Amino acid sequence: MNIPAALHPNVKPGEHEALSRLLAIAAADTGQSRRVADFLLAWWNPAACGAFDITTAWALDDAIALDVLIVFGLAIRCRSYPDTLGYADAFGRVDRSWRPELTD
Repeated sequence: MNIPAALHPNVKPGEHEALSRLLAIAAADTGQSRRVADFLLAWWNPAACGAFDITTAWALDDAIALDVLIVFGLAIRCRSYPDTLGYADAFGRVDRSWRPELTD
C-alpha cells in the first residue's frame, strides 16, 4: 500500500506510524481488517461510510487497539479529515475495497 512518506506538519511521527499500520491492516481481508477499515472509514466519511460502534474495538488485538487509540487522538487533535493530512489516496483505496457500492 502506498502511504505518504512525507508527514503533514500536524501529524506526529508516532501517529503516522500507527496510521500506516492500520492502513496496511485495512488493505488485507481478515476480521481485524474489517474492524480497522470500519474505524478508518468512520473518520474518512461517517455520513456515507457509517459510524464506528465502539464495542467493535473489543474484538481488536491489543496492538491494533492501541494504534486505533493513537489515530483517534490524531483525529481529535488535528480536527481534520485524513485527506487534508495527505492520506486521501490511501483512504480512497480502503473506501473502494470495503465500500465498493459507494464508488462510481
